[in-house]
Amino acid sequence: MTNPRPGSTPTVSVVIPCWNDGAMLGQCLEALAAQTVQPFEVIVVDGDSSDDSHRVATEAGARVITATGGIPDATAAGLDAARGDILARIDADSRPSPDWLQRIRDDFDRPGTWSAVTGTGTFYGTNPLLAWAGRALYLGGYFHAVGPMLGHPPLFGSNFAIRRETWSRMSPLVHRDRRRIHDDLDLSIQLEPDMTVLYDPSLRMSVSGRQLASWSSFRRHISWSVNTFALNHRRMSLRARRRQRRDWRGVTKASVPPRAHR
Repeated sequence: MTNPRPGSTPTVSVVIPCWNDGAMLGQCLEALAAQTVQPFEVIVVDGDSSDDSHRVATEAGARVITATGGIPDATAAGLDAARGDILARIDADSRPSPDWLQRIRDDFDRPGTWSAVTGTGTFYGTNPLLAWAGRALYLGGYFHAVGPMLGHPPLFGSNFAIRRETWSRMSPLVHRDRRRIHDDLDLSIQLEPDMTVLYDPSLRMSVSGRQLASWSSFRRHISWSVNTFALNHRRMSLRARRRQRRDWRGVTKASVPPRAHR
């Protein structure tokens, strides 16, 4: 995949954790190759797959690195290795629309200083009822319930991007050595009080509905969510984190000259 010409526009790296998902990875990489704004690089983080994932990635021009400690380890390793100004993360079963990267760059250009941008998702490969439940209840519940708990929108692992300098500060804090947690929720909790998240409901990612196909899969996702909250509570409670964010906002607002409030 070609790199953009040097210039003032930010470069975007795309990180894709993958384990034994060669067929879907191929479709994902085809969708990235068709972007109206080409990625600076695509990094596939292979969890020691036994299928053809590695071959599919290399033949598509992606850079492949290995991380065998689970999804949190793969995500962190990919973000660490990325060289772009903006680091985007999706999954192997994601199918980004042709303007996905353009929308991400446009979102970071919106008024405000955004540390991260995230969007929602739709589900393919399942029946209409499950697709609706996944979008409205599963993802809708994630954003509407977890957001107020954190004091900012949470990141959706199949569809978010973060500035390189933001990740540099977050890298030592995430729990990359834990397999049974959600890496996107863990990263969302770790965001510092001065870091801001833009939630763009129009930034949609099509993802596989296979995670909705069984009750055991749903229970696993809930269990990992509980594990993620419990693990982070040992370091600092959500109430204390929200208080830090509220206090920082108060100090920042008080430091702005009165003219700026008009």
